[in-house]
Amino acid sequence: MKTRSILLLSMAFLLSVPMLAGEKYLHPTPQQLIATGDSIAIPSDYRTYVFEEGADIPALKLLYSFLPYSAEKAGFGIYVGAKGDKSVRKFSRVIPQKSEGYYLKIDDEKIVIAGADRRGIYYGVQTLLQLAENGKLPVVEITDYPDVPYRGVVEGFYGKPWSHQARLRQLEFYGKNKMNVYIYGPKDDPYHRTPNWRKPYPEQEAAQMKELVQAAADNNVIFYWAIHPGQDIKWNNEDRDSLLQKFEHMYQLGVRGFAVFFDDISGEGTKADKQAELLNYIDDNFIQTKHDVAPLVMCPTEYNKSWAKVEGGYLTTLGEKLNEDILVMWTGDKVVETIDMETLDFVNPLIRRKAFIWWNFPVSDYVQPHLLMGEVYGNGLDIKDDISAFVSNPMEYAEASKIAIQSIADYTWNMEQYDSHASWLQAIRDLMPENAGYLKTFASHNSDLGPNGHNFQRMESEEIAPALDALVKEFAATGKKDEQAWNTVYQECNNIIEASDILLTTDENRPLVEEMTPWLYYFKLLGEYGCKVLETVEARANNDEAAFKRAYTHAKALKKLMEITDASSNRDHRQPGVKCGTKRLVPAFDTLLESGAVSK
Repeated sequence: MKTRSILLLSMAFLLSVPMLAGEKYLHPTPQQLIATGDSIAIPSDYRTYVFEEGADIPALKLLYSFLPYSAEKAGFGIYVGAKGDKSVRKFSRVIPQKSEGYYLKIDDEKIVIAGADRRGIYYGVQTLLQLAENGKLPVVEITDYPDVPYRGVVEGFYGKPWSHQARLRQLEFYGKNKMNVYIYGPKDDPYHRTPNWRKPYPEQEAAQMKELVQAAADNNVIFYWAIHPGQDIKWNNEDRDSLLQKFEHMYQLGVRGFAVFFDDISGEGTKADKQAELLNYIDDNFIQTKHDVAPLVMCPTEYNKSWAKVEGGYLTTLGEKLNEDILVMWTGDKVVETIDMETLDFVNPLIRRKAFIWWNFPVSDYVQPHLLMGEVYGNGLDIKDDISAFVSNPMEYAEASKIAIQSIADYTWNMEQYDSHASWLQAIRDLMPENAGYLKTFASHNSDLGPNGHNFQRMESEEIAPALDALVKEFAATGKKDEQAWNTVYQECNNIIEASDILLTTDENRPLVEEMTPWLYYFKLLGEYGCKVLETVEARANNDEAAFKRAYTHAKALKKLMEITDASSNRDHRQPGVKCGTKRLVPAFDTLLESGAVSK
């Protein structure tokens, strides 16, 4: 039995968020959920039956942070453990036979959290925490597990790497959203790639790395550290040993996942047979000997279909020569593209294993004037059995990336039930609960990439698009305004102005506000520009030349201020500037303004 995304238990979980009505979703969507509609009070007295009392284990630490009191003689019981543990032995038959799965039951006598493994227990506790609302828990039975074995994020973009504090917040976020992988590989870390990949991290950086590794463990996330040696590697014993020494240095810092990236290089380092030889040596003499590390991951030089040579080529060599347990990354038909069965049918036979998907979204290092905060859609809903992993390459803006990352967590957990719009709305609610409506206004007009070399586009301003189209069409044809469309667009322009002011001044989620600030100033000007453009439309329709001239002059000034803001903000980039609403709002406003000027 599969149940639609819970839609959480009717009216009990409706959000009271200004300007954003809707229902709270349990996310990621469970594979199976049975709810009666009844609820119980969160117990204050209970007896715990756990697999290892007092253990410093993330699942138990999380549980006890939520339910800190217990009583040995209490009638209410909480049973926590993994398959085979005495504490949940009588529930063994209902525990899913899937890695990281869990069984959760809440009724008026007990709470059961029974995992297929230790991480499954942790995910069961995370679900329990989501279910709590206003001092109550729903009476519910959930059987749940992920579709994709490895789910998470690769910090692999060009540009300013995330800060240490941003990474700590990210790791907690992954745990809450049941993502189990973080791959550290920012292109601008010199100790990750040329020139310093052979050198150990200095003391301060090493201490921070150790703290990140511990934070990952606390949130049940596998911390992968990636090395990028290909641009200047020499295929000799000295460089091979240097790489192993670097891995050993990272192992001593607590890292238990390792990756080797050969992407975006040229020259000697691109040879597939040499790469395979090195990777196999690492796998045989480091990964397999440690007994406590995750499978080795590699990013190939030919990492997408448009670059691949098929017959006897690079990927074929990797497929034939690489140890079968080494995971191979893949971005799809192009560098930036959605993933479907067709691309997997192409690559999997060549590499002779299931592809490890490196999805280049919402990364914006090639469209840096844009924030990408729209919906996550377009990937196949039928590919779960043909991939080994799915990780997102995000923006350098860690908080702003969370909208997409949360949806990717939903998608990789339960593909068939994935709802891109519902997931997007829930991510916005979770990111900024008090100001979710304002954030939705901002995000809905900050999702497309604009013109780019990868020809990758996303929906933007979809709700207002019909009104914009109707307004432009009517004005161009008759010089009159479509009254209903005009009112709709004018209200949205005022919503934009209001959202900008509120978000710029709120104390909620200041790291996110700081990331968005340059765009918010531009966004407010865009709303004001739209209002003045609409006033020119109204004045022209009324044959009021004086009103038209005032509004037209003001609109041109606001347009100039937008250009100044674009030219003076977000400057520490190869592609500086800020842009909002470029797919629909700006073109429509520009067209209306000039149409009014021509028709005078």
